[in-house]
Amino acid sequence: MEFKSVVMEIPEGSNIIIGQTHFIKTVEDLYEIMVGTSPQVKFGLAFCEASGVCLIRVAGNDRNLEEVATKNAQNLAAGHSFVILLKEAYPINFLNAIKQCPEVCNIYCATANPVQVIVAETEQGRGIMGVIDGFSPKGVESAEDVKARKELLRKFGYKL
Repeated sequence: MEFKSVVMEIPEGSNIIIGQTHFIKTVEDLYEIMVGTSPQVKFGLAFCEASGVCLIRVAGNDRNLEEVATKNAQNLAAGHSFVILLKEAYPINFLNAIKQCPEVCNIYCATANPVQVIVAETEQGRGIMGVIDGFSPKGVESAEDVKARKELLRKFGYKL
């Protein structure tokens, strides 16, 4: 077995959601979740089939995000994994619905940070072991940092 780090491409102003699922129907269900939750969201999703013809299935409403999601899925090459790239919305608006999708087994990350996916490769194929989301902490927040965090949440509309 060999471990590899796969860097995800995240276009400027976009977020990424990476997860694991178990059925080809996922593509349609995730598409419906995205447009049903937020009609203005721009997104592309790619799903790596793990049996049969083992294709990467693609959907979305933004061609560029579909292309980048496909490129990320090709680089991952991990069976039953999915990649969603989105802009003009935040992952927090979709995560509960995605978690409730009957085919979804796991969500590894939802972020705008740089992401490295750690994959294991065997003679059978590849699987996701985990992700490195962003950077390591540089300290503990101060009172000023708490104030800035709360202001940011209000700016985004998550707090009054």
